[in-house]
Amino acid sequence: MHHAPRPAMTAAVALASALALTACGGSGEERADAGTQQTLTVWAMGTEGEKLADVAKTYQQAHPNVTVQVTPVGWDVAHQKLVAAAAAGKLPDVMQMGSSYLGEFADMGALEPVNTGAFKQGDFFPAAWNQGTYGGKSYGVPWYVDTRVLFYRTDLAKKAGLKGAPATMADLRKAAEAYQAKAGAKWGLSIQPSGLDAVQSFYPFLYSAGGAILDDGGKPVVNGPEAVKALEDYGAYYAEGLSDKTFRPGYDVTKDFNTGAVPMFFGGPWMVGLLNDNYPDLKGKWAVAPVPADKASVSMAGGSSLTISADSSHKAAAKDFIAYLTDAKGQADWYERTKDLPANVKAWEAGTLATDPNLTVFRTQMENAKALPAQPKLTEITSKVDEAIGSVTQGTSSPKEALDKAQSAIAGLVG
Repeated sequence: MHHAPRPAMTAAVALASALALTACGGSGEERADAGTQQTLTVWAMGTEGEKLADVAKTYQQAHPNVTVQVTPVGWDVAHQKLVAAAAAGKLPDVMQMGSSYLGEFADMGALEPVNTGAFKQGDFFPAAWNQGTYGGKSYGVPWYVDTRVLFYRTDLAKKAGLKGAPATMADLRKAAEAYQAKAGAKWGLSIQPSGLDAVQSFYPFLYSAGGAILDDGGKPVVNGPEAVKALEDYGAYYAEGLSDKTFRPGYDVTKDFNTGAVPMFFGGPWMVGLLNDNYPDLKGKWAVAPVPADKASVSMAGGSSLTISADSSHKAAAKDFIAYLTDAKGQADWYERTKDLPANVKAWEAGTLATDPNLTVFRTQMENAKALPAQPKLTEITSKVDEAIGSVTQGTSSPKEALDKAQSAIAGLVG
């Protein structure tokens, strides 16, 4: 490594310190170590924001020098609040980042790279770690994960003459037909026909067919043959009347699952709790299964990471708090409080997480789940796929035309 002559080095260091001081209003607080008396500001979204305050209290008991100030932020306003705070140079020390916009904040230089000495990639699900990576650097430590699996009515499956869960995408279509024809179901499968985030319903079809929106290098590939085949398959549910083509915002699939009007849907881990709590009589009449395989059984990876603001003056304490939330013990505790699935694989080795057969399906699905590579305009990119899906399910465009259109729009959005 080339060493600069001493005087130049000192000048550079002096300049850097001066810049750091001006950036932090000259308080010199950027060197606050984890043991100094300080307040750590944290923003977290939705339910997580509400539950995190309790965890922060427990943390403070063991770290009396740190006051953790948690601000819950609604998901609906989270993005605009983060953008406004970044523009004003007032981001909190620690923030929860949804995978769809981590790339945007990493790209603008608002996030501190992860200390990979303290946080090990191998401790987390591969897709979870990848969601926090942008431009070859990690900016987010995985906090919790989310994936989708197939929920199906086992009692109605028997009535429909089906044995077990559909293993392949071809089986899934046959099962949808049989539920409708022989088990009195109104629809065979609930998938979202259009509207915001319809892409989340499409991912199991897309990824299992070997398709993607962006390849690993971030190049758009959404009109590739695998993606077109997946959208043809998806569109067939609507063409054949197996799925409802009317989009209902805020639709609660569990009600129709309970009555048997909808015997199958793709859902996340929170659906298990919803069904158990709201429809206890349904116990023993439903199960979860991996996404039916086409080339393979692959689902989407979602979830959130924890990030540190690049201009935080409490980076040591922030790192310590994030370590507390993301080690195996903190993750198992967080699961008990929220039912959010741990991103740290070691947290799955004991308790309910290790023994519950439903959770085992989620764990297995997570091991090969796919996440979109981080991009500054990820939400706009996925909305182009939402539009393509809507035009196919409503019968106004062929899958190939719809995806060609999405491909050219996405080409103009990738960083």
